[in-house]
Amino acid sequence: MGKRRPLVAGNWKMNGSRSESAALLDGIKKGVSSASKAEVAVCPPYIFISLAAKKLSGSAVAWGGQNLSVHKSGAYTGEISGAMLKDYGCTYVIVGHSERRTLYGENDALVAEKYGAAQAAGLIPILCIGETLHERESGQTETVVARQLDAVLDKHGVGSFRSAVMAYEPVWAIGTGKTATPAQAQEVHRFIRHRMEAQDKTVAESLRILYGGSMKGSNARELLAQADIDGGLIGGASLQAEEFLTICRAAD
Repeated sequence: MGKRRPLVAGNWKMNGSRSESAALLDGIKKGVSSASKAEVAVCPPYIFISLAAKKLSGSAVAWGGQNLSVHKSGAYTGEISGAMLKDYGCTYVIVGHSERRTLYGENDALVAEKYGAAQAAGLIPILCIGETLHERESGQTETVVARQLDAVLDKHGVGSFRSAVMAYEPVWAIGTGKTATPAQAQEVHRFIRHRMEAQDKTVAESLRILYGGSMKGSNARELLAQADIDGGLIGGASLQAEEFLTICRAAD
């Protein structure tokens, strides 16, 4: 991982009650020391962000949103803007998660627009890219990853990645029982960094690329030992404080 500070970010997805969220936040806060090398963040459902802000304020743990609107404000029922997230102390926002792409039809162009909206609001986007099982099996991994990355590079330029984080999600390895080996994960992370290097070596070297493919306490150390894996975007394992903290410790 070299000089890049590892980041472990928990994506809670649509899970948890208010009391469960409070207990989880307390558990994580207690387990993360300000002396730890890795940066830690949680992305709860919108409705629990104010709870996260209250619980985590002044702690070593950052928080963020799972999605945002491309618009700053207006007649967009049910949407949340970047400015609103920022107002609640969010540092990060996840952009283009595979579930947003597959379940809600977010295409590359919309994801690029959300990435820009996040930065305009002063948030750090965690840009997710990755291929499906069909795409991997038909040898399209690099084509798909390059297309998703280029949509953002073309619109916002390589310099914008100075204030962004990337996450590689092998969609085929999430909840399918299939797992990517650390070597398979590293190969795609290397490909992403290499593609960034072609545009700007300095930006590419400082860019944190997280792994978002079912990282758990049991496989975190091995994945995080790879040269181009700079942390994790954690789904299911972020809903249990101890499991999540095991990953954070592995990143240290």
